[in-house]
Amino acid sequence: MSDTLFTSSAVVQPEWIDYNGHMNMGYYLVAFDQVATDGFYDYLGIGLEHKQQAGKSTFSLAANIDFVAELMEGNPLRFTTQLVDYDHKRLHFYHCLYHAEEAYLAATNENLGMYIDMDTRRSTTFSEEQMVRFQAELERGQALGMPEGVGRKLGIRR
Repeated sequence: MSDTLFTSSAVVQPEWIDYNGHMNMGYYLVAFDQVATDGFYDYLGIGLEHKQQAGKSTFSLAANIDFVAELMEGNPLRFTTQLVDYDHKRLHFYHCLYHAEEAYLAATNENLGMYIDMDTRRSTTFSEEQMVRFQAELERGQALGMPEGVGRKLGIRR
């Protein structure tokens, strides 16, 4: 993925390591959620500050993770995020996680989020201003093409 996508970074923490000596699968989701997704939502203007001011947030509806290569304690991480679709209530986006120094792809994470009114805890619609912002971000990603793993089905290949 290109550096023109939204990027965020982290380091593999000691508590993320399992008895096999590599990053535990559960912590991939933690990293994708707390670093890449939260950062992307802040970048789009729908993160924590927006929740506190507008009383609206985005909840996860679905997430797929593909584990491609191992990560070890202390490895520097770089995430890229591409918005691949949206509608008046939902965002579909795709994260790639790379070893920041060696530049190999370590994992991908495809997500579907729903915009929620925190008072009613039910879905609500994005504003026109938000939709304009999302369209600009979608077009930026479309210039790079659709990520290879988007929409893949989980199963045993035969």
